[in-house]
Amino acid sequence: MAGNDLFDHLVHPEPTLWPGVRPAVAVRPISAAEHERFAESNAASILQTPAWAGVKRSWRSESLGWIEDGELVGAALVLHRPVPGTNRSLAYVPEGPTLPWQRVVTDPALWLDPFLEHLRAQHAFAVRIGPTQAVRSWETTTAKRGLSSPDLRRFSDLAPDRYERDGVALLKVLSAQGWTSLEDESGAFTAGQPRLGVRLDLRERTPEQLLKGMNQQWRRNVKRSIAAGVSVRPGVKGDLAVFHRLYVETGERDGFTPRPLSYFEQMWDALGPVLRLWVGEVEGQALAAALTVDTDRTCWYTYGGSTSQRREVQASTAVQWAAVQAALARGNWMYDLRGIADTLDENEKLSGLLRFKLGLGGTVQETTGEWEYTLSPLWHRAFQLHQRIQKARS
Repeated sequence: MAGNDLFDHLVHPEPTLWPGVRPAVAVRPISAAEHERFAESNAASILQTPAWAGVKRSWRSESLGWIEDGELVGAALVLHRPVPGTNRSLAYVPEGPTLPWQRVVTDPALWLDPFLEHLRAQHAFAVRIGPTQAVRSWETTTAKRGLSSPDLRRFSDLAPDRYERDGVALLKVLSAQGWTSLEDESGAFTAGQPRLGVRLDLRERTPEQLLKGMNQQWRRNVKRSIAAGVSVRPGVKGDLAVFHRLYVETGERDGFTPRPLSYFEQMWDALGPVLRLWVGEVEGQALAAALTVDTDRTCWYTYGGSTSQRREVQASTAVQWAAVQAALARGNWMYDLRGIADTLDENEKLSGLLRFKLGLGGTVQETTGEWEYTLSPLWHRAFQLHQRIQKARS
C-alpha cells in the first residue's frame, strides 16, 4: 500500500461489519433538487419526480431518500391523501419508489422497514406503492395470438415470452412481508396505475423500421391520414381547451369519467417543457389530440381524445405517429403507450384499446402492480368504509 493510501486508510478506515450486523439504510426527507437529480439519473417514472407533486396539489407531498453510507441510493415521491378533519393520511407512491429492487429482494426489511417507520411517524394509516419492476412480457405476435384465441380470456392464461427474475422475486417478497396486492380480479382498469402496459422500443430504430414493425392496418391508416391531408402540430397551453373537448367526447363514447380541464392546466404548469400536446387537424378542424411526457429515456403517452367526425381520415393514428417520430428524434429509448386492461376477450370493449396499441408494434409488459401495507387497521377500515359510502352516493 502506497504511503498516501496508507494515510487515508488510517484516517478514514473502511467500515468493519461484525458477523450478523447489516449495513444501515436510513430514510429521510430530501430536497426537490436532490430528488430531481436522482430521478433523472435513474430513469424514474414521471410520477416519481418532484414536478408531479405540482399536478396533485390537493395531496400533501414529500420527497424521501434512502441513504447508505452517505449516498442517495433510492428515492420516492410520497403523496399523502388526508382524511378531512384529522392528521391521518393514506401515503401513496405512484409507480415507485425508485429503488435498486434487485438488492431489496435480498433483504427487504433493511429497505422497507425504515420507510414504513417514517410514514408511521407522519400519521399515515396505510402505504400504497407501485414498483415498476417488470415481471413478465409478451411480444406483439404472442399477444395477438392470445387475442385471436377463443379459449384465452386474460394474460395470465397466455404463456409469456419472458419472465424477469427480480420482478418475480419481488412479488414473493412483498407478499411475505405483509403487503397486499391491489390487483383487480376483473382485469379492468382501477383507480391506481395499470399493471399491464404496451411499450415500443425505439433504440437503434429508424422511422422506416418502425413503420415496418407496425401491423398492416396501422400502415394503411398512416397512409390514409397523409392522403387525407391530416396535419399534426405541437399545441400551446391555449389548445388544452381543444384537447379537453375531444377528450370529453371520447369519455362519453367509451364510458369513462373525464378529468376537468383544470387538471390538465395544472399538468401544463407543473411539468413545463416535458409535457407536449399534439393536435391533429384537417382544414383547420381539430379531430384528435394527445398529451405526451418525456424524459431522457422514455416518452409516455398519457391522455388522448378524438371526435367521431371524419374518422375515416385516421387523425388519431396521425397524432400517435407524429408523437413517436418526435420521441425517436429526441433520442428517447422507449415510447410507453401506458395501460391496458387485462383482457384477451375480443367481445370486451377494452380489447379494442389493446389491439390499437399492439398495432404500433409494441410489447406487452406486466409490472408488479400496486401493493398496500396497513399501518393502522382501525383507521384503514374507517377509510375504506368512507370510500364505499362515497362511491354509493356518486
